[in-house]
Amino acid sequence: MKTTIITSFFTFFILTISTCAAATPFLHDVQTKYAHQPTFLQAVQEMANSLQPLFDHETKGALYQKAFLILLEPERVISFKVPWEDDQGVLHINRGWRVEFSSVLGPYKGGLRFHPTVDEGILKFLGFEQIFKNALTGLPLGGGKGGSDFDPKQKSPQEIKRFCQSFMTELYRFLHPSTDVPAGDIGVGGREIGYLMGQYKRITNRHGEGVLTGKSVNIGGSYIRPEATGYGLVYIAKLAIEDVNGEDFLRGKICAVSGSGNVSQYACEKLLEFGAKVVSVSDSNGVLFFGDGDGMTREDLAVIMKAKQVDRSRLSEIEGQVSGRYIDGVSPWMMPEKIDYAFPCATQNEIDGIDIQQMISNGLKGLFEGANLPTQLAAQDVLKEHDGIIYIPGKAANAGGVGVSGFEMTQNAQKMSWKPEVVDAKLQDLMAGIYSQLVQSAEEHGSSLESGANLAGFTKVVDAMEDLGWL
Repeated sequence: MKTTIITSFFTFFILTISTCAAATPFLHDVQTKYAHQPTFLQAVQEMANSLQPLFDHETKGALYQKAFLILLEPERVISFKVPWEDDQGVLHINRGWRVEFSSVLGPYKGGLRFHPTVDEGILKFLGFEQIFKNALTGLPLGGGKGGSDFDPKQKSPQEIKRFCQSFMTELYRFLHPSTDVPAGDIGVGGREIGYLMGQYKRITNRHGEGVLTGKSVNIGGSYIRPEATGYGLVYIAKLAIEDVNGEDFLRGKICAVSGSGNVSQYACEKLLEFGAKVVSVSDSNGVLFFGDGDGMTREDLAVIMKAKQVDRSRLSEIEGQVSGRYIDGVSPWMMPEKIDYAFPCATQNEIDGIDIQQMISNGLKGLFEGANLPTQLAAQDVLKEHDGIIYIPGKAANAGGVGVSGFEMTQNAQKMSWKPEVVDAKLQDLMAGIYSQLVQSAEEHGSSLESGANLAGFTKVVDAMEDLGWL
């Protein structure tokens, strides 16, 4: 089954390249040059499709095309080896990267991902998306991404600490509050950020600098930062649903959530607070399904959080401790159950065309991306054929995390800490501002909210490039 899905994805990908090349011939060289980085090209195509009205503009079309080509190349890509020893004293060597993509709006800002699938192409895709996500926040943040092909699963805390220390020993020289400020991502949570920060302080003898965000409050982090991406996702969903459908947001609505990391956990927490019926979380092996009864409870969520944040265990290991049942080998999008709203919070390309067709047949009203590009282009095309379905892409829907990272940088610069309720209020304002940009841009160009996100982020970056004389 997995082989079939992979084959169909790459068949679709090749067809999409041909279609996109015909529509945007100025991208042909890029598509040829980076054919070995399909996820990066997927992000480029998704963006280019939305920006076609700008590329066709009578007077500024050539300028927009030029700006797009400039933005497709990172300002620099840093790569390095990361040697570390396991608990048995055996030496391992992983690869590390930092893609400093765009400093147009400010210092490079974007997370670090530790996962065996990480390579330069994956990080370029994430860094490219980050440019426009950060632009939508209204904060002075450029775009970047980094990470390693290191797999933290089944590693002891001491092994993870030694790896983080080795990783920072190479990366530290490129970091500064006004140059590059990484955060966390998949495989890099508060514990790992703490280890990285500790090594930075040890090497540089610089203290109190905001060179990393996502830190614990004890070492200069911001309240609400762990929750920010998940909370922000639900806040913007609330705004969109009430605006478009005019209904009482999520009370009693069936919501499917994928993933079980920070984004998924805190999206579930906020959904439960708003009275939704949450029917799923997942990991790479399967799904915890809560749709047979009244949905996930707060007690269920507490067990999931402990399993993931403290015990580092798989969802299959806690089946008997929660009210849901574990189903091996499936995703939430493969379940033949009614779904009102989908919140993909796991990873890229988790929803394909077949998945989205099934969700639509099961009553889907909206999809809000907590992960980066979790919806394949084939599935996006299907969504666009159904005007009544709300679709907000990750660069808008999951921007709350980087927004609060920006707040953390401000607090570090001020040598102070804001109260949780202050940060949460600012997060809600930030998501409202993003949604307003989507609506305004969509209305101006006669497009969808999804295209509105891309158009608004891109034009802001291009305007800044012109101001800097970079065009």
